[in-house]
Amino acid sequence: MNRRQWFLGTGAFALGSGLRPAFADAVKTKPFTGSNRIGVSSYSFWAFHREALRPLDVCLDHAARMGFDGLEILQRQLVDTGNDALQKIKRHAFLNGLDLMGYSTHQGFLSPDPEKRRSNFDHTVECLEQAYRLGIPTMRVNSGTWGTSRDFDELMANRGEEVPIEGYTEEDAFGWVIEAYAELAREAGKRGVVMGLENHWGLGRTAEGVKRVVDAVDSPWLRVTLDTGNFLEDPYDRLAVLAPQTVLLQAKTYLGGGRWYTLDLDYDRIARIMREAGFGGYVSLEFEGEEDPLTAIPKSLELLRGAFGVS
Repeated sequence: MNRRQWFLGTGAFALGSGLRPAFADAVKTKPFTGSNRIGVSSYSFWAFHREALRPLDVCLDHAARMGFDGLEILQRQLVDTGNDALQKIKRHAFLNGLDLMGYSTHQGFLSPDPEKRRSNFDHTVECLEQAYRLGIPTMRVNSGTWGTSRDFDELMANRGEEVPIEGYTEEDAFGWVIEAYAELAREAGKRGVVMGLENHWGLGRTAEGVKRVVDAVDSPWLRVTLDTGNFLEDPYDRLAVLAPQTVLLQAKTYLGGGRWYTLDLDYDRIARIMREAGFGGYVSLEFEGEEDPLTAIPKSLELLRGAFGVS
């Protein structure tokens, strides 16, 4: 039985939650004193419901006009993932003077069904290949959720908490997720794409959950995508836990009030946390408010430039 068959069929993996990563000493700890480049997620424009703002060329044109340095692509926003379509996006970004600096994808491994985990594994490999073809250096990934909530609205009403599938526990889930990303890290390394596990519900609902997976996999090809809006209570200490392993910071704003909730985030404080952790990478705006994005996104850019620029 080869490793791939074993991964898909058994669910067995040493969690290693108490292990110190072999590359821990390589994590940057020297404070960063420069300015962070600011990008914007294409999700900020489309948000799954503004169809006129779904096309990537439209998002790229707006992002360039507003003065961003780069665009993070929401993979579900693409209507065509063929190579010709991807190369046209890459060309359009280059002509606008924008980096394609992040690829935001969805997958889930919180299932006892090995076929479901295999399908999500294969999808993630496909996304890694798409990121490679686009020239994108980092890709957001998730643990997934149990799927025991009726829908995302119910999940948000429960503050991101969800009961496991009957007969299983979070310990089972950590085994499945760590197992998957240990193998996916090899695929990411072949393509030079750093995966960033996001604090995005499921096992990512806590900083400790994200860190446990990343430390157990122990690979430079799995780090952290840190979302400022996904710790709903006492975010600053939790952000600080993950800041040293962060490769992309997603910065939420809520002008006009949030769709599911609104957080009053102190970006000056967050910027200090990230600088002290040595984070010099991209900050990617995720606008999640009800105001018109074409007015709210430039305001959000001004806020982030002020916080993450050199003072």
